[in-house]
Amino acid sequence: MKADGLLGIESAIRARTLRSPVEWWMQYGHNVPNLQQFAIRVQSLTCSSSGCERDWSVYEEHIHTKKRNMLELKRLNDLVFIKYNRTLVRHYNARNTIDPILLDNIDDANEWLTGAPQNHEDEEVYEGEGLTYVIILIKRRQFEQVKAAVPVILGVLKSMSLETDEEGKDTEDLFHKAIALADSIQAVCKKLEQKDKKKLCALLGMYVLQVMALVSIAMGHIISSLLPIMIQLSHFLPICGLSYEGLITGLDVDKFTTICGDEGDNSIACFSHVKHGGSLAVIWGYKSNETSVAADADFEAVKNELQKNQSKRWQAIGMLKHVFSSVDLSWELKAHALDFLLCIMDGCVHQEIQNDTMGHSTYMPTLYISLQAIEMVIIYAPNAVLRKKSFDALMKVLADVPSSLRFDILTALIQNSESSSMIAILLDCIRREMHDEYSRSISVTSGVSKSEVKYCQCLSFWSAGVLELVELVLKPPNGGPPSLPEYSDAVLSALNLYRFVVIRESTGKTNCTGVLSKDMLQKAYNEWLLPLRTLVTGVMAENQQDHDQLASDTMCALNPIELVLYRCIELVEDNLKHA
Repeated sequence: MKADGLLGIESAIRARTLRSPVEWWMQYGHNVPNLQQFAIRVQSLTCSSSGCERDWSVYEEHIHTKKRNMLELKRLNDLVFIKYNRTLVRHYNARNTIDPILLDNIDDANEWLTGAPQNHEDEEVYEGEGLTYVIILIKRRQFEQVKAAVPVILGVLKSMSLETDEEGKDTEDLFHKAIALADSIQAVCKKLEQKDKKKLCALLGMYVLQVMALVSIAMGHIISSLLPIMIQLSHFLPICGLSYEGLITGLDVDKFTTICGDEGDNSIACFSHVKHGGSLAVIWGYKSNETSVAADADFEAVKNELQKNQSKRWQAIGMLKHVFSSVDLSWELKAHALDFLLCIMDGCVHQEIQNDTMGHSTYMPTLYISLQAIEMVIIYAPNAVLRKKSFDALMKVLADVPSSLRFDILTALIQNSESSSMIAILLDCIRREMHDEYSRSISVTSGVSKSEVKYCQCLSFWSAGVLELVELVLKPPNGGPPSLPEYSDAVLSALNLYRFVVIRESTGKTNCTGVLSKDMLQKAYNEWLLPLRTLVTGVMAENQQDHDQLASDTMCALNPIELVLYRCIELVEDNLKHA
């Protein structure tokens, strides 16, 4: 390694092997005072097993007892960390008030000198106990020390919240202790100067949002018990500088994440659910007036702002995707999230993109992922009411996407969906959009000569991309016709879309999609329709003689496909005659 300054002079290099490390750094390390101080401290340390002895004493005497002998290794480590560091903090803060010569002031952690303490039973560490005490005792570098402790606290909280009893009483008590910890951090915040206070308040806000998410995961099935805890946690939001608008758009979460540290920081990894918590905080404000009062928020004002501001509305939809896509949150909480989404979508102001000066296209990836999350709710919802509600939300969000970008969103959803029913729903959406677009173009161009009408320039859905989607279903990329009856829903919707396009283009004397070109007609006939007819005929013949339920269901699924398929073949044959 290359050495510069005093560290690199010839005498310093020779002295490396002649002097002790401490002496060497004291003589030659003046150019790098911070490194000099650190090196002297480290190299002045003596070898000792006392640290291990202390950890073992804490473990054997205070943690692993008759009452607590089946704890997991990670939890044992966390509890030893809490107990030992509580003692260190207490003695560090009292370093200027004790006399190291007096036996009464010997470190209590040195049980190998003093023996087990008399109040052994009182010193046992239980979940959540002692943490509040440690945080309040911190006198210096509060942000750094709380930041180091919070991941341990949240780790214990997360692991223990998963071990819920049927009535949820133990879990409820656990989260009340988590709220007490938040109170302790808030008490420390009040003592700090503005800069340090801002950082610790941001850390407190992140902690509260994470706890909101964890308690919702652990107690989402017990709404009556969950609501009081959410109200208590909501009291911290205004103290930390968190607003409903900032939470639901994600701006406050991003700002606090930046204040507390970058994503590469290991201590930030413990806040994996803060965006879930931010969304849930606002959702509870929508469902409960008490919660919004506790958060000192005007929910109506937030709702009105989201309804009239499209960019903020899209940001809110992007935040809600964390709730919809979570496998840990209960269906009841997802239903509340859907109610909130429908609330802000009703009466919202749609804006069409002219030149995209607002950068609206940058929101499309987020909207796409959010729509995928809503799709998952539609597919896996446990009842018809929730499926209907999520379908309405899907349609409203799609309607909020500018028409110039809507087709691209729908195409991406279809291409990346593995559900036949969902593909069918999305293809039907495209067919309705094409119908509406065609109707609008007719009303706009009424009274204008056909030679002056440029349909293809004003119809964003009427493009060759529609036929690519039809081909994706009728001739899958992996080769051969689609699997039936598994993909019967998607096949039927694709055939209906193709039939609609052919009829509209032929009767309107247009060819915006290219569906009436001879090459395309022959391709559809030979590669899509005839192989599908062979498959449908064969499957129906196999099931026609059977009388079990499976055969009956298969015939019911294929009958409408057969009818639409033969109509498509007739249309193609007629157009080929005139091509």
